[in-house]
Amino acid sequence: MYIQINFKFSEEPIINPCMADLHDDCTIDLKLSGLNCAACVAKVESSLAASPGVEEATVSLTQARATVRGQNLDADELAEAVIAAGYGATVLVHRQTPAELGSELEERQQQHEREWRRRAVLGLGVAVPMFLLHWTVHAPWTPWVLLVLATFVVITVGTGFYVSAWKAALNRTTNMDTLISIGASTAYVFSLVLFILELIGIETGQPMYFTEAAALFGIISLGHWFEARSSAKAGSAVRELLELQPETAERLEEDGSTREVPSVDVQPGDRLLIRPGARVPIDGIVLEGQSDLDESVVTGEPIPVQRSVNDPVVSGSMNTTGRLVIEARVDGRNTTIARIAELVTGAMASKTEIQRLADKVSSIFVPTILLIAIVTLVGWSILAITRGDALTFQAGVIAVVTVLIISCPCALGLATPMAIMVGASESSRMGILIKSAPALEITGSARHVIFDKTGTLTVGRPRVTKIELIGSSHDESMILRLAAAVEASSEHPLARALVEAAVDRGLDIPGAEEFKATAGHGVVGRVDGQLVEVGRDDVATCRVLIDETPVARVTMSDEPRADASGAVAAIGTLGLQVHMLSGDRHNAAMDIASRVGIEAGAVHAEQTPEEKTEFIHSLEGGTIMVGDGINDAGALAMADVGVSLGTGTNIAVETASIVVPGEQVQAIPTTIATARETLRVIKQNLFFAFVYNSAMVPLAALGLLGTWGPLLAAGAMGISDITVIGNAIRLRGLIRRRAAQSTENS
Repeated sequence: MYIQINFKFSEEPIINPCMADLHDDCTIDLKLSGLNCAACVAKVESSLAASPGVEEATVSLTQARATVRGQNLDADELAEAVIAAGYGATVLVHRQTPAELGSELEERQQQHEREWRRRAVLGLGVAVPMFLLHWTVHAPWTPWVLLVLATFVVITVGTGFYVSAWKAALNRTTNMDTLISIGASTAYVFSLVLFILELIGIETGQPMYFTEAAALFGIISLGHWFEARSSAKAGSAVRELLELQPETAERLEEDGSTREVPSVDVQPGDRLLIRPGARVPIDGIVLEGQSDLDESVVTGEPIPVQRSVNDPVVSGSMNTTGRLVIEARVDGRNTTIARIAELVTGAMASKTEIQRLADKVSSIFVPTILLIAIVTLVGWSILAITRGDALTFQAGVIAVVTVLIISCPCALGLATPMAIMVGASESSRMGILIKSAPALEITGSARHVIFDKTGTLTVGRPRVTKIELIGSSHDESMILRLAAAVEASSEHPLARALVEAAVDRGLDIPGAEEFKATAGHGVVGRVDGQLVEVGRDDVATCRVLIDETPVARVTMSDEPRADASGAVAAIGTLGLQVHMLSGDRHNAAMDIASRVGIEAGAVHAEQTPEEKTEFIHSLEGGTIMVGDGINDAGALAMADVGVSLGTGTNIAVETASIVVPGEQVQAIPTTIATARETLRVIKQNLFFAFVYNSAMVPLAALGLLGTWGPLLAAGAMGISDITVIGNAIRLRGLIRRRAAQSTENS
């Protein structure tokens, strides 16, 4: 009465294939230290990419890890290349244990979040009172207080930006921290000079910008804190996944006794005892016994699968009924759980096209502004020397300060976060949880939506769909009544489906006597004096026998969610291609696909977690993966955006970038529409941020803004901020009107 679900696992230990010697087609993992910013990542990636044989090098800042792929790689040479670039590197010869991987990721991400939270609280906590003091109190001691507070913020909050900018400079590059550091420092130093001049009795008539310097550091730190929180949340998903692999295993010794050992110490060939109710610690082959195993960790399917002698078992599976003795086929570091965890962490480390575009814009924007500032200073200096006029040089200094202040990426820093904040908050009002800024950005430009089947497009609970009589004098209702009677004592999902079918038909379910359940075969009992057996069948889901005579075959299948077909149709209307990925049988997947409106060519059945991630990786254009199971974790992370139902497993919910409410598949097209509107506003905001600042840079450089240039520059920054915020408020109205129209139409 069970379906067979195929999965794959490696029978050989998977360790780093590239050690001291050269090897073909290998992957090397390096543990890094000293990374602080995107410039550090770019430097390490370029250093590794320049090494012989390297085809691809990916560096994760949050995980402090580099993955290098290529041919004839030398691990020691790669580590030396990183060290030569000014960072630390050690070769990870073996795959990290689940405990090592989880604890290291948790520690790094939580430390990253705490650091940015501290900076944001200090920066904004001081800047806000400074603004109030600057505009409301005009006492002789006010500049002193502003100087002290600004100095405090520059030291406690600005240090991180200065370190990042300095390291970028050492690597002969720039980043946004370069411009933030120079802009804030310029405002601070210029104000300090004015303060000293006034202190010695020289009145300049120029305003001071201590408050602006502190506020700039605080606002940017707040954005980094939000980003760090998303990374830490994703890291908790990996830890929950790794908890599915037991930390210990019962190893059978030569004398027949058992010994509890750490699962990471298990080696191929070891014999392990798996008791009922325990999880399988290591991938292996059954040597003795038979039992039903819940393999949803790999397949996502809710129906337990019968495993007996010579059948494979996968780590993380739950043994439900019988006692098993298995032979380990991999070591404790290379289980399926460990590989799925690496799929998740590897996907999280990969960069999106939007991230690369931001890096490219930053690499052009920052040097351009710095060049303009230098040219401005040189030009005004030459003019001052030619005229022999010190006031001309002073005007040049003011012009340079104006250029740097007006080009500070304040509105640029708000352009995306403000739109994301509105899009995410309005989505939350509809029950849609947006967990990261890139999620909405990429969702708005995605081309493919990939659905898992079980628990996503379907309700995740098998139901009786067909009862086929086998030459019996009994009618269908009588057979269902008797079958439900013996299954009422079983906790198996298929047993519950039979009982529910009988209840739905209003049948009375009598008690059963002499009940007996046999793992892998079914149940038997005496009902109303008749011997009733429900067992396996080669054609249907199960077969019913009365007094040892076959009387019916029962077919069960999952049911589509009520709104699944409407959601698929709505997504198609938006112009996206819909796919289905499932670990279930081909026929079952095709049946659900036809009922929800997915084309046969877009259905991919009997997929392992690795095959799911490979398929998503092969798609061109933005991808959205929708799933709810543990087996979907790798696919959710590999996709550009992962979407999970709120009723899904914790690992799926935590790994996904977006969580939609409960069982509402219809929320998927709503999320896509919201993301498109948000992306459109982001682009508009970026345009406004560049136009307001860039348009005034030539005016500032030529000194056309006069002695009040820095103040006008700060005003332009404020206007661009107001425009960006106002456009975000307009986005809120758009989303609410669309939601109201959707409610009226429904």
